Amino acid sequence: MGPALQRGEAAGAEDSGRLAPPARPLSRALRALLPRGLLGRSVLIILIPMLVLQAVALQLFYGGHLDVISRRLAGGVAGDVAMLVELVRREDPANRAWIFRESAWRLDLTLAYEEGARIQFVARPASLPLLPLEEDLNTALWERVRMPFDTDWQSDPRSVIIRVQLPDGVLHVEAPRKRLFTATLYLFVIWLVGSALLLSLIAILFMKNQVRAIRRLADAAEAFGLGRDVGQIKPEGASEVRQAAAAFNRMQERIRRFVGQRTEMLAGISHDLRTPLTRMRLALAMLPREPAMEEDLAALTQDVEEMERMTAAYLAFARGEGTEQARPADLVDLVHDVAAKARRAGAVVEVTAPERLAMRLRPDAVRRCLGNLVDNARRHAGRIAVTVGTVPRNGAGGPGGEQKSAWAEVTVDDDGPGIPQAEREEAFRPFHSGSPNGTGLGLAIARDIARAHGGEIALEESPLGGLRARLRLPV
Repeated sequence: MGPALQRGEAAGAEDSGRLAPPARPLSRALRALLPRGLLGRSVLIILIPMLVLQAVALQLFYGGHLDVISRRLAGGVAGDVAMLVELVRREDPANRAWIFRESAWRLDLTLAYEEGARIQFVARPASLPLLPLEEDLNTALWERVRMPFDTDWQSDPRSVIIRVQLPDGVLHVEAPRKRLFTATLYLFVIWLVGSALLLSLIAILFMKNQVRAIRRLADAAEAFGLGRDVGQIKPEGASEVRQAAAAFNRMQERIRRFVGQRTEMLAGISHDLRTPLTRMRLALAMLPREPAMEEDLAALTQDVEEMERMTAAYLAFARGEGTEQARPADLVDLVHDVAAKARRAGAVVEVTAPERLAMRLRPDAVRRCLGNLVDNARRHAGRIAVTVGTVPRNGAGGPGGEQKSAWAEVTVDDDGPGIPQAEREEAFRPFHSGSPNGTGLGLAIARDIARAHGGEIALEESPLGGLRARLRLPV
């Protein structure tokens, strides 16, 4: 049964390989060449069909109209040259003047005769490589003249010089290029290039306006997700984009109304919970201090303090620090404030940081996040090391996909017992506490604040032997 199972696993592996073939290098190269932005892809969608259509039209022009016209014009010039060659051959050299005169007047061909000369055939590069004019003229001359000849397209920019070898000399024929060239070619090429450029410009301008509206909507959504008050955005662009902007404005209003109602409700709950706790604290303080009741009174006072601390932690977690607005602040100052507070509580905290790290954030929320991380380390360790710096971003950025140039990174290391790797993610769950004196909300609140800023918190193994909390915020 073992070999059969192995063969089945091998067959399954082969089937999975056939179902998921590796990406071909050509497809990867094509994807790399395609633009990633909506503007570039939309312009390509508009321009590629137009360019293909113009390429087909150009091919039909070259293969049809231009080819036919070129052969007819070349045939007409070659026929005139053949007739003049025959007249020059038959006429006495002394009486050839009338042929030259009539040719210049009636055929627009200038003739010259060089007695006793021989044609020096010279290899010349094509002066019009994209047009069939030279080849068509040579073919027509060979069919009609049937004598050694040479064509020169480069000596005169306005004429084509044709040399024909006669028995007693060389006949020079100067034909104007306008007899071999049609101006419709220029018009056609200008129309193709001009229309392509004009349509490209129109497409780019039009799509840029559409994409600008989408970008503004994305920026507003990202800023609103980070807790910034962006206000109502103006609907603009296509009707679908306007509809999305209007829906976003309505969503903002509903969320603000919900947060406001929840904040008012939590304020009432806070008042209702803290009032009886205050009365209990006052009652305990007014009770007579008898030696027999001293231990019980201390225990009750400790229970009331713990209830007050838990109530404050629960309300802070539910509130989520969402009412504070982001503003420029110095992350290094916040770290030093948190470290000083931890030292006053008896902790040993070492801070390694630059002189200044300015960024846009919600200072009170970040101070609470850092305080929770340091307090969590203080409860489980005797030594704490806090390091502040910046690291380049890798990939698309934070969890929201925002593009940032760098991360501001704060690491909190301790020498405590640490957390096993399998339980580190569980430590971020609300009310999950590894300490008998904790509420289980410190890390949950810290991660909530970090993600609200577009960052993240991760737990790792510390070089000090305990736990490392790594906080990253987009700069």
